Amino acid sequence: MQVYIQDIAKYEGKAVTIKGWLYNKRSSGKVRFILVRDGTGIVQSVISADQSGQGLFETADTITRESSLILTGIVRKDARAPGGYEITAQNIELIQLARDYPITPKEHSIEFLLPRRHLWLRSRKQFAIMRIRHQIIRACRNFLDQQGFLCIDCPILTPASVEGTTTLFPVDYYGDKVYLTQSGQLYNEATAAALGRVYCFGPTFRAEKSKTRRHLTEFWMLEPEIAYMELNELISLIEDLIVYVVTEVLEQRKTELTILERDIKPLGNIKKPFPRITYKEAVDIIKKEDKNFHYGDDFGAPHETIISKNFERPVFIHHYPVGIKAFYMKQDPKDPECSLSVDMIGPEGYGELVGGGQREDDYDTLIKKLKEKKLPEEPYRWYLDLRRYGTFPHSGFGLGLERTVAWICGIRHVRETIAFPRMLEKIYP
Repeated sequence: MQVYIQDIAKYEGKAVTIKGWLYNKRSSGKVRFILVRDGTGIVQSVISADQSGQGLFETADTITRESSLILTGIVRKDARAPGGYEITAQNIELIQLARDYPITPKEHSIEFLLPRRHLWLRSRKQFAIMRIRHQIIRACRNFLDQQGFLCIDCPILTPASVEGTTTLFPVDYYGDKVYLTQSGQLYNEATAAALGRVYCFGPTFRAEKSKTRRHLTEFWMLEPEIAYMELNELISLIEDLIVYVVTEVLEQRKTELTILERDIKPLGNIKKPFPRITYKEAVDIIKKEDKNFHYGDDFGAPHETIISKNFERPVFIHHYPVGIKAFYMKQDPKDPECSLSVDMIGPEGYGELVGGGQREDDYDTLIKKLKEKKLPEEPYRWYLDLRRYGTFPHSGFGLGLERTVAWICGIRHVRETIAFPRMLEKIYP
């Protein structure tokens, strides 16, 4: 009976079959211990020269790391074994003998591992990261679904920019120039007008010439958009989402967090309310360490780190100056120099995890902003229609999945948070 390693505890005393790969092995006299992985976990199997046939013992000696195999044996409880259970082997069917597997148990450099990412994914740490990533995605979807949101897929190919014209990847589209999407937001605003509460969850692309630990050229974003929601309600929604996601990971992925040696105490502090400060208050915090920073400057990674050091929880920064936010961000009617915008800076130096705000819903104001940003009106004609036919107050945000995974996993660089990272000058494999 084939079972998955994650369910092995249910089969104590029973014969099971595991289909997977050899993760590692060791010897002790006339006993061989092999570790088998199947994508759901790792289990130890014991082969004794006295209790098994000579052929099985020889197979255990000759099999190599990452060889594919089918293991059959009896499940036995043993507190000393990884996961608390092991399998007394009865048979090993070798599917393919892997020769000269390049990634060994010793430490390897990132330069060595990245071109072998297709194999690096098989390591225990990467196994844990990918499972936590899955849990975060699942929690995000569950939270929004429970709130009555609909998932609407937005196009990958777009005729116009969302986040600025300097970070676009152009694509030839039957003779016309189009771009890989920077965000699904603009299309989400249209679907929100039709369906009320919506979100998209997909890949986005930024041609940023950045080599920092927080940047990828292709990354995934969760982007909800909500009709008739204003800024303060939006901040509360983000807060509820983050608390829900962290709680789900802490409850469902204890094993994986242990593998990563993640200190979960900071994650246990992620409870409402999160601190909320204005852009001006954030500037005052930064200027205590960086005298050269001026009001009106945008935050870079060092500034976000300075801010995060002052808070144990994620912190919301709101009311950025209009000039440093995108054309679609609504001005504060009480202070036209400020926008109804918000970013959420993660704790522990993980930078901006969420960005959003209230959208400009006035047609004439949006036309003016397009001109100020020197953006052509024609590609946004459909977007302007949303303000001509039943305009309404609405808000939304984007959550960067990879940065969120890095924070929750306690990983320094986002390149390990996605199966195949795309970075400046790194596209293989």
